[in-house]
Amino acid sequence: MTDPSPPPDAADIMTVVHEGVGGIKLEPAEKREIWRFVQRELPYLWSQRTSYFILGSYRDPYLRRLRAVQNELSKQLGAYPFIMGDLLELPTDRLNTFDIMFSLLATYSDYIVGVFEKESGGEAPELGEIDDPPYFDKSSVFPRDYTWVTDANLDSKQHVIQAALEIAFADDLSENKVQSKVDSLIDRAQDSDLDIDEREVWNVIDHRTAEGEEPATYSWVHLNKFRKFELNERCFPWTTEDELRTLVDELPSPTPRPEWEERDDQ
Repeated sequence: MTDPSPPPDAADIMTVVHEGVGGIKLEPAEKREIWRFVQRELPYLWSQRTSYFILGSYRDPYLRRLRAVQNELSKQLGAYPFIMGDLLELPTDRLNTFDIMFSLLATYSDYIVGVFEKESGGEAPELGEIDDPPYFDKSSVFPRDYTWVTDANLDSKQHVIQAALEIAFADDLSENKVQSKVDSLIDRAQDSDLDIDEREVWNVIDHRTAEGEEPATYSWVHLNKFRKFELNERCFPWTTEDELRTLVDELPSPTPRPEWEERDDQ
């Protein structure tokens, strides 16, 4: 097999790689594998298409939601949405492969999209990577069932639905008690002039109970990171997959790059 040649901007790429591996010295064979990965995957990110790096859990049923986001973005002309789990891994036993791949893909992607439904798993450290420079400005998060902690906990439809889900999944409540408490919750929200439809709330509850999908819970650290994105208008809470698909449309639309922005080696 012919050894891959370093691309014209090899120095910049290796700076990203060395940050990913903590500055350790790479062996010649490892450098060759990195160049192969670069030649195989990065041309898609250097093309005229707008790239969306989708983060989240690869386990079922969470992967289904990542596919929903990927499929929704794929409908847009000029978009290249991708999931790192679909790419071939770097064949190296010594190096921290994930950090290298993540650093390269996150650096050269146009946008980063994080879908979160729980506080554990690989998506937790990913959240810690994208909430600061150099990735924060091009990242958006989609946390399921997220609401920021406020004193007025019925100040939005999302707060009401989240509170209703917590009631519906409480272990010590009978069906009649759940009905009474949720109805009372909706009445209080409507009395506060909050525009919320009773049927919409119950539709969410019925769907989630039928699927056995309990409300997502997050640590205080997660909530604060989501809040940072929220204050920058790049946090999109959701409760159902249909709602997630709709919210994906809030992401920046693909914008073809002028020819002069194309890489010379593409």
